[in-house]
Amino acid sequence: MAFSYFGGAEEPPDPERENYREAADFAFFAVQFGYTKADYDALTGTEKAFILKAYEEKVVSDSNLLAGAVLNAISNAFRKKGKPFQKLWKKKPKRANREQQQATISEVLAADAKQGTAWIDAIYAANGRKRRKKVE
Repeated sequence: MAFSYFGGAEEPPDPERENYREAADFAFFAVQFGYTKADYDALTGTEKAFILKAYEEKVVSDSNLLAGAVLNAISNAFRKKGKPFQKLWKKKPKRANREQQQATISEVLAADAKQGTAWIDAIYAANGRKRRKKVE
């Protein structure tokens, strides 16, 4: 391959090299994604490039996940005696919708004002527990 800023002449395309590259691309798509020859031929060059990029991102993501899992396992294996295990996945609480939260609270307060707190006593009774009464 010659670049114009180096002053070289463009090489003519080699049909044998192009056929080899096309066959290697088809083999990759057939093995990795289960494509048939007709499926592969139906793809455009842009579609092939996007599929390859998505596959590359998946491989990188999977390898990062594996590296994190191995690091966590090693750190747990070599932790000090009595120190708790580190969890692989840390839960992140979902952000609450303020309007929905306020609407729910107002509904509960309205129901409490209308019906009282008998529903709380029913929940405690269904679970076989006694509700503590407030001491005033």
